[in-house]
This record gives sequence, C-alpha cells and structure tokens, in this order.
Amino acid sequence: RLAGRTHSVSTAVAVTDGQRERVELSHSEVTFRAITPDEIAAYWQTGEPADKAGAYAIQGLGALFIADLKGSYSGVMGLPLFEVAKLLALFGCTLLPAGSTGP
Repeated sequence: RLAGRTHSVSTAVAVTDGQRERVELSHSEVTFRAITPDEIAAYWQTGEPADKAGAYAIQGLGALFIADLKGSYSGVMGLPLFEVAKLLALFGCTLLPAGSTGP
C-alpha cells in the first residue's frame, strides 16, 4: 500500500525528572517509489519487514524503496535524535563532551 505513495510518520518522545515533563513530536513525510510485486515478495522474504512499524526499515533494505524523505531520518527509524537532544538540553544534559569546540 505504500508503493508509489507518500505517508506520514510521527514519533513522540518524552523526558521527565519526576517533577517536570516535556514532550516533542517529530513528523516526517516518506515517499516510496513504485515497487513491483516481485520486489515486495523478495523484501518480505528477507524477514526485515516482519517486526517493523509500517513493515519497512529505512535503515535497512527498505531504504531501496524510498524516493524522498522530508523530515527526520532518525524519527522514521523510531528515535528522533534532534528532539531527544533538545529535551535533554532543557533538563541540563549535554551530549557533547565538555570542552568540545566547533569547526
């Protein structure tokens, strides 16, 4: 059903410290190219889509079918890293080592 169509992927992430709670939503649009029945069958036979939301893995062989992505690659994978970093920063956590300098 995804073949030749665009679909939406929304992934939410929440952080709490027991007193405060913040939530962020990542929204992406993924466009699949046309896929032949033989390609669908071959992909299914790999076992990759069997345990995936949406029945594809953007980080695996499913990427072969994706013609366009607007939004967050990591959000489509299932953990929107930009939003996670944003929330952790609000709670005083940094992901880069102290003393890191930019380019």
